[in-house]
Amino acid sequence: MLGASEAQRFEEAARFRDQVRTLDQIRQRQVMAAASGEDMDVFGFHQEGSQLAINLFHFRGGRAVDRRELFFEDLETFDPSEFFSALLNQLYLDQPYLPTEVHVPVDFEDRETLAELLSDMAGRRVHILSPQRGRKRALLELAARNAWLSFQRRFRVSKPQARDVLKALAEALELAKPPQRIEAFDISHIQGKDTVASMVVWEDGKMKKSDYRKFIVKTVPQNDDFASMREVVGRRYRRLQQEKKPLPDLILVDGGVGQLHAAAEALEAAEIINQPLASIAKREEVLYIYGREHEPVELDHHSPALHLVQQIRDEAHRFAITFHRKRRGEKELTGALEEIPGVGEKTVRKLLEHFGSVRALRSLLPEELSQVVGQAQARRVWEHFKRS
Repeated sequence: MLGASEAQRFEEAARFRDQVRTLDQIRQRQVMAAASGEDMDVFGFHQEGSQLAINLFHFRGGRAVDRRELFFEDLETFDPSEFFSALLNQLYLDQPYLPTEVHVPVDFEDRETLAELLSDMAGRRVHILSPQRGRKRALLELAARNAWLSFQRRFRVSKPQARDVLKALAEALELAKPPQRIEAFDISHIQGKDTVASMVVWEDGKMKKSDYRKFIVKTVPQNDDFASMREVVGRRYRRLQQEKKPLPDLILVDGGVGQLHAAAEALEAAEIINQPLASIAKREEVLYIYGREHEPVELDHHSPALHLVQQIRDEAHRFAITFHRKRRGEKELTGALEEIPGVGEKTVRKLLEHFGSVRALRSLLPEELSQVVGQAQARRVWEHFKRS
């Protein structure tokens, strides 16, 4: 800090000053937390416009043992409650170890439901809390402060030129040229049920949401991420072949070597060869390249090339989780409709095919529903939604 100040690099000196203050705060909070010996995760966020930074502190035995940064760009909307609901589903549903407490800066609608699910997975009680006062509130504020600093470093400092980032990524993954289009896949389910997948697209420097695709896994009867990845990758690129469309410069899958090989098998079955393919493992944040899996690529955690891959992977995960939650909710509501006396599966299917969704059905009057089904059934469905 002093060196930057003496050289009259005052903005840089100010950043160092903020980092020193943050380190002091961390030391103070660790002393506070160490007395209790708790295992907990603490989230903080800072958002401006379409850009968002998340900081996650892992406390184990009462001490901060790790800190994780997550970044999101090009957010169309940001509702903190909905976002943290999706994020916690994304981060914890496939984790081998769960903390006793998870502290989030905002409450959300399915907090208790998710806490019960995590408790069942852990075999002990897992609490999801949003403290409003005291020591744990101070930890939330500390995480928010660090998220603000992460935001400044990521979005405020001058970014390297896009061409340099892509060149670095091409070198790391041994691509013939810097990629202009990347398609990324992720699988989502809860304990093997209602498996879905997402594909997101990064093209010419930004996410291309018009090309995103959703998949309902059809041929895998149980919890098998590898078989699910094999199915959706095969479906995607057989479709491109039929439509005579070009393949992407890079296919990216979320997961380790198993998911990588599953995607490769799907491409091989479609007789697609020499297609650049890589995977990124969530926990280790290392890249596996098909054909040289024994030499995983470990980019520096501050590498812009790694940040780009993480951004694409996180977007694929977000999109998959959002689709899965929506589909699960629709199935639960559909099941509830079928339990209405006098309303069976055929009636529900007719209504959904005609009106599109359960949400649309909620807003209709009996006379509108009776355009598709009988008046008595229409009245029963309307009364059901009125009560709920």
